[in-house]
Amino acid sequence: YGEKNTTQNGENAVEFKNVSLTYTGSKVPSVDNINLTIKKGETIGIIGGTGSGKRTLISLIPRFYDATKGEVLIDGVDIKKYDEDTLRKTVAVVQQRAALFSGTIADNLHMAKADATLEMRRAADTAQATEFIDRLEKGFDTFVSQGGNNLSGGQKQRITIARALIKNSPILILDDSASALDYATDANLRRAIKENTDSQTVIIVSQRVN
Repeated sequence: YGEKNTTQNGENAVEFKNVSLTYTGSKVPSVDNINLTIKKGETIGIIGGTGSGKRTLISLIPRFYDATKGEVLIDGVDIKKYDEDTLRKTVAVVQQRAALFSGTIADNLHMAKADATLEMRRAADTAQATEFIDRLEKGFDTFVSQGGNNLSGGQKQRITIARALIKNSPILILDDSASALDYATDANLRRAIKENTDSQTVIIVSQRVN
């Protein structure tokens, strides 16, 4: 399904043209002959059960894998023509398993933008993270252990979502990254992203039909 943002200008953010991917050693394609157009400013939901190819499909956009057939384009340009740094700035990906590092919450958020100040709190607000950060004794200066083992699954996911939002990339992919959130927080997150990301194109992968 797709839900158009009012700032959508009719240009394509992402295009799949006859795209297939067959993993090495496999005889069956994981995704087969996909044609898909995602407009700028549009929010797209990709839903399906385990093994349906959701993650494979979206992994082609930041070139975690390359298509074995067909083309993937961003802004009408084949992604193979993008240098790696430009592609990483264009596409922000939040994966299901939150990757946090030893340091403070602020340190983890600054990995997206070293000089972030106001952006850090705005991103945390959108990600529904300030809800728990402000209750911590040291707030954004709270220490995070390696892997975020001293935080809950939902807290870790919200911090990684905030980190991606700070980048303000034109394309944001949430790869089942709200799976540890309760339904109310998940709904508030999606609503806040829609309200606060202007013309950003958002792709949400989930097993939750709602």
